[in-house]
Amino acid sequence: MKFPTVREGLGWMTIPEMTQRSGTIYKDEIALQMRRGKGWVKFTYGEMFDRVKRTAGYLKEKGIKKGDKVSVLGENRPEWAISYLAIAWAGATIVPLDARLSVSEMRHIMDDAEVKLLIASKGYKDDILEVKDDIPSLETVVCMDEDDVCDNLPEIWEKYEPLEELPDITLDDLAVILYTSGTTGTSKGVMLTHKNIMSNVDSIYQLIFYGPGDTFFSILPLHHVFEATAGFLAALYGGARIVYARSLKPNEMREDMYATKPTIFLVVPLLLEKIVNAIHRELRKAPKFKKGLFKGLKGLAKVTGKKGRDVLFRSIREKTGMGYARYIISGGAALPEWVSKEMEELGFPIFQGYGLSETSPVLTVNPPCCPRNKSAGLPIPNVEIKILDPNEEGVGEIGAKGPNVMPGYYKKPEETKKVFTPDGWFKTGDLGYLDKDGYLYITGRAKSVIVTKGGKNIYPEEVEGVLSKSPYIEEILVLQGVNPKTGTEEIQAIVYPNYDNVDKYFKEKGITEPTEDDVYNLIKREIDEYSKQLADYKRPKRFTLRDEPFPKTTTNKIKRYLFQKKAMEL
Repeated sequence: MKFPTVREGLGWMTIPEMTQRSGTIYKDEIALQMRRGKGWVKFTYGEMFDRVKRTAGYLKEKGIKKGDKVSVLGENRPEWAISYLAIAWAGATIVPLDARLSVSEMRHIMDDAEVKLLIASKGYKDDILEVKDDIPSLETVVCMDEDDVCDNLPEIWEKYEPLEELPDITLDDLAVILYTSGTTGTSKGVMLTHKNIMSNVDSIYQLIFYGPGDTFFSILPLHHVFEATAGFLAALYGGARIVYARSLKPNEMREDMYATKPTIFLVVPLLLEKIVNAIHRELRKAPKFKKGLFKGLKGLAKVTGKKGRDVLFRSIREKTGMGYARYIISGGAALPEWVSKEMEELGFPIFQGYGLSETSPVLTVNPPCCPRNKSAGLPIPNVEIKILDPNEEGVGEIGAKGPNVMPGYYKKPEETKKVFTPDGWFKTGDLGYLDKDGYLYITGRAKSVIVTKGGKNIYPEEVEGVLSKSPYIEEILVLQGVNPKTGTEEIQAIVYPNYDNVDKYFKEKGITEPTEDDVYNLIKREIDEYSKQLADYKRPKRFTLRDEPFPKTTTNKIKRYLFQKKAMEL
């Protein structure tokens, strides 16, 4: 089934060409907005474009030219976006830095990429200055905020003349080097050209309808390609407004959403899980008649369909701050089916997608006209998906082709060669299958699959999805381990309980200080109960508890590789 697009694209263009086009056509529309103190900082497209050119003028004076690498570091904010666009306008290559990395990790990336200049928020500037001498290529550090030590953007915007001419770059020139550790622990620089990124932006523009008057609410980290492509560049490409959340505190996010009425959200599944759990938490506090009313409304909504859900649960959606949402696009990790089902039943316009850093990133999305959120959706315009070496069930490694697929990893030709087939398919490392209509279903990571002695494949993500339905399990990791008594391999799990719900459970039982055994037995009961939904060979035979959340990547995927040895010791 071909993706049912809603409109024609605008054509592929470089990031600077897009910046010029939008900065001219949408000159008086608000482009970037963020609450600061009691007021709002706002930049129209015209003002944004002017500051991009002035920053590029400064970069040119500092000797930045085509092929040079420039990093940007900081929290989501208008100045981050302007810096990114200015680096591209100067013809240089952008190396975004993850603000959650340690200073030594940032130093390694800048050294490996040979970064010549860094633009950083004030909170990160001092740390970088301490290690600046350890990065031979790094000549200049610029602060996004007013600063007495470094050159800074407010000063640059006041003093420098705009660099008016477009850079001499093509679609095939390198736009971004994106360093991503992923879940395997190995750091690689993903090279993305202007064609890679902007062809993906154009595809996004074709598959959802948005434009001036729409507001994207930005909460995912801008250094990550999902937010950068789909929530930043795609928004500007279509003339929409971007509102940056001042923080990730729920109350402050809701205040910002109430004030700006966003219509488009890019989210990761963890956020949606928290929203659903918060709704249920409020419901548990409600009187019996309200609980009964809610249940009755859900039954009525099934009969009345989408229009009924929109009306019946409007107040619930408004309380989350998503009352005006037309698109909530989930990516970065697999969306648990129970979460998507619950949100659909409450009338949230939720659409699951799939992609990778190496594909700029979007490969598939559920079409707004006909979503199947059990799946990752249909291949977007310009993208082909193929299942490589499928087994008898049709499951195999997901392969992708398209203009959005990277040319390779920076300085790693051998690593690049490993991820492409001889006939040019990019090997995603994910396993999945296509249904008869072409919808893609993800079953797990190829490196995570567990093969039993009987030759059966177990996808840990499937088991984790079932067991995480328990209100007492916050996070779970399913791995292959060894029975300490028999030495035979078996399925094991590591569980981080939902301690808030655990405490409430024991409080209701009159137990104010539950022991470790009490908690263990509660989780064992839950695993035993929910495991009934799984074939016997998929059920964890042993588990252990942990007291803190699992370490994760910036897209909230658990770093599975850190726990392989742990499972062997259970």
